[in-house]
Amino acid sequence: MNPEVRPIGGSGATHPRNGSGPPEGRLRRSPETTALLLIGGLTVLGLILRLWHLGSWNFQATEMFTYRDSQRPQFGNPRPLGYLLNYFVVRPFIPLDELGLRIIPALAGTLAIPTIYYMGRRVVGSRAALFAALLVTLNPTQILYSQLARYWSLVFLFTIIAPISLYLGVRERSGPTFTLGVVAAILAGLSHPVSVIALGGPALLLLAGVRREQLALWWTRRAVKIGALVVLVLGALVLYRFVPLLRGWIAMHDRMPGYGQFLLRPQAPPGVKQMTRLLALTDSLTIPVVLAALAGVYLVWRAGRERQVALFLASVAGFHIAFLLLISLRTSVSLYYFLPATPAFFLGAGLFLDWLCRVDWQARPAWLVPATVTLMILAAGMPTVISDARDGRRFDFRDAARWLTEEMKPGDVVFSDQPMVLQHYLPQTKVLHLQVNPAPLADSLRGLETGGRSSLWLVAPAASHAFRATLKEGGLRHWIYTRCQLRNTLGRGRIDLRQQYLQVYRCPPAEPAGS
Repeated sequence: MNPEVRPIGGSGATHPRNGSGPPEGRLRRSPETTALLLIGGLTVLGLILRLWHLGSWNFQATEMFTYRDSQRPQFGNPRPLGYLLNYFVVRPFIPLDELGLRIIPALAGTLAIPTIYYMGRRVVGSRAALFAALLVTLNPTQILYSQLARYWSLVFLFTIIAPISLYLGVRERSGPTFTLGVVAAILAGLSHPVSVIALGGPALLLLAGVRREQLALWWTRRAVKIGALVVLVLGALVLYRFVPLLRGWIAMHDRMPGYGQFLLRPQAPPGVKQMTRLLALTDSLTIPVVLAALAGVYLVWRAGRERQVALFLASVAGFHIAFLLLISLRTSVSLYYFLPATPAFFLGAGLFLDWLCRVDWQARPAWLVPATVTLMILAAGMPTVISDARDGRRFDFRDAARWLTEEMKPGDVVFSDQPMVLQHYLPQTKVLHLQVNPAPLADSLRGLETGGRSSLWLVAPAASHAFRATLKEGGLRHWIYTRCQLRNTLGRGRIDLRQQYLQVYRCPPAEPAGS
């Protein structure tokens, strides 16, 4: 059984079997109209999921940087686009609070749904692109990033457009398509510099496929010379902007190991760290999507007719992931930085589901097997989607601040994970950074014990899952459990493997009543 893969730009329509078409006289909807209706429905569904409780969740650690940098944005910022949009587009109409700072991410995340269809269909065909749009609509990480006051949904949107447009612009010799790719690449780089890495794979693929005779023929054309000049200028600008940022990033983490707002576990040794990053990426996409993407790319490659499609998708994801894993041997690399590679996974999974639709299954109706497999893929992320709708996948520092305000006395000291967030909701008290080393806690507690009846308060996440830190690193858990008393636990129960409970400890424990 060797199902045929449609050519690039195919509509995805399949010919009805003999006798299976609609009766004569019945109005038939064109495949294009059906696709438009489906993508419209997916976009509306995606918008609802991304607007759900958009302003209800409290800030998360990195959102505090967006809150700060959106008040007075500067173009010299390494990633200015999101901040500039917040300041000039959102601020005149909506305050830059929990809701206002998430408007742009929610809209960008919603626009990514029709974008991956319209751009993807030129590479993988209409039906495969529709499947990709469906997967993006209901992917829990995509919904989360669309409700996160950061620039990652902008990165995802523009890294859908840029690699495909540049690739097709060169391959089809289309100036407008190539120009669209250049504009999208610039916007992606202004959203976050890591976006430009996703262009490395397609660039190498195109260079590898150009023969000397073709190059000589193309060079006789004025448009090609202009395009080459534009690419060289952009490349120089990328190096001018990217290399200093990378050097600064490495220097910062060398100077301040464990830098950041989160209570993170120590860096794993080489090999383990890279494997952990790949597992975290797989978890964000869901295992079925990753497996379906690998199978889809393989099936297109094996079919032979459209191997360039398989090579293109593999180059986008493979180069980006390999480059970041290489960098991670030297310094810290966030899971967010792998996001530009993910559109290729959704399109690859769409190819696999499209292949299932082309197989002549013995079961009837013919759509039963593809529909069942699609539901199985989507079901893997549904517990997380439902859970995120309950708590936003955030620790409830806002309620912790309210509770502490009622319990604390003047002179009390507070240490917290994500201290900038708790400081935002607890402005009257200085909040210190809770880290794995308990020495600062011991010093503070000794000072309180000699100075009166003030208390030390700790706000820390409860044990969660493998990609979260627990309190055991550095002896922190033992120190807390032997010197402090659990006073409150905040959070809502989830139905997936993650938990977002926040615990508040008082040190030393309160004395029994009447003592």
